[in-house]
Amino acid sequence: MAVGGVTLVPSAQAATNPFERGPAPTLSSIQATRGSFAVSQTSVSSLAASGFGGGDIYYPTSTSAGTFGAVAIAPGYTASRSSMAWLAPRLASQGFVVFNIDTLTRSDQPASRGRQLLAALDYLTQRSTVRTRIDADRLAVVGHSMGGGGTLEAAKSRPSLQAAVPLTPWNLDKSWPEVRTPTLVVGAENDSVASVSSHAIPFYNSLPSTLDKAYLELNNASHFAPNTSNTTIAQYSISWLKRFVDDDLRYEQFLCPAPRVSTTISDYRNTCPHS
Repeated sequence: MAVGGVTLVPSAQAATNPFERGPAPTLSSIQATRGSFAVSQTSVSSLAASGFGGGDIYYPTSTSAGTFGAVAIAPGYTASRSSMAWLAPRLASQGFVVFNIDTLTRSDQPASRGRQLLAALDYLTQRSTVRTRIDADRLAVVGHSMGGGGTLEAAKSRPSLQAAVPLTPWNLDKSWPEVRTPTLVVGAENDSVASVSSHAIPFYNSLPSTLDKAYLELNNASHFAPNTSNTTIAQYSISWLKRFVDDDLRYEQFLCPAPRVSTTISDYRNTCPHS
C-alpha cells in the first residue's frame, strides 16, 4: 500500500494469525499424550452449575499466550465425565480451555445433552473462574454416543460454534442439513450400539456439501473406543479444533489431503480443501 509516495509493507506480526497457540505442530506433537502447555484443573459442583451437571475444567496454566478457545465435552448414555477424562486434559495441553461435564441425569437424551453442552459453554465464558482466559467467540463441542448426538444438536441450535466433534454418535434424528459448524464425525467400524450405517455415516452425508466436514471411521473399533486413550481420536480432534477454533492453518496438513485407509482408519471422507 502506498501512502504519500511511501510504500507501506505489512509487518510479519500483522500477517500472523493472532489465535495461533503453541509451536509449529508435527505428527509427533499431535499424537503425544500431552502438548506444549502445562495444564491446571478446577472442578465445578453440580450445585453451582445451571443447566448441566457440573464437571472438571482443564486450562493452560500460563496466560502469556493470550486467550484460548474453549471446548465442552459430554459423555454418553449412562456414563459420567470419567469416561472422557483422558481426552479433556490432552486437548487442554494443546492450548484450549476444556470443560468435561456430567449431564443432569445419566439417561438424558441427545437433545438435552446438546442444551447442556451449550449451558456449559455459557458457564465457562460468563461465570467460571477461568472466563478471562477464554475467547468467547471461539467455542466448540465434543461428545460421545448420545453426547455425540448432542454435539449435532448444539451445532444446529448455535451456528456460531466454530467446531463440533461427535464421537461414535447416536441420535434418532439422522438428518442435519441445518448445521453450519465445521464437523468431524468419528465412527467405529464394529459399533453395535450406534452402527455407522445407521448413525455416523448418515449424519455425515446429511451435513451440507458446502460445509467443512469429515468422516473418520476407526478400524476394528467398538462403540466404546472413545472411552479410553486413543491416539487416532486425539490427533484428528486436535487438528480439527486447531484448524477451525483457532483458524490455525498449520494443522491443515493433518487433514488435507485425506489420510489413507490404514490399520487404524477403515474409512475417511471429507470436503478438502477447507475454506
